[in-house]
Amino acid sequence: MAMNASEIERLIREALPDARVEIRDLAGDGDHYAANVVSSSFKGKSRVQQHQMIYAALKGRMGGELHALALQTSAPED
Repeated sequence: MAMNASEIERLIREALPDARVEIRDLAGDGDHYAANVVSSSFKGKSRVQQHQMIYAALKGRMGGELHALALQTSAPED
């Protein structure tokens, strides 16, 4: 069963309430998305740590309901 973009956004916002989240469906199949996430929670974290935070927010759905997610993450510029 595929995930929809609003569910991905909701899960990320639950974990990172200040996040600006943009989700794009790359293939129109509900399985391949790109996400751009900007959050102050990412300050001082490596790119790998930032991505791990997103995967944790998705609560184990990566690789199951959600087949592929291309991530771009960053902290807001001051």
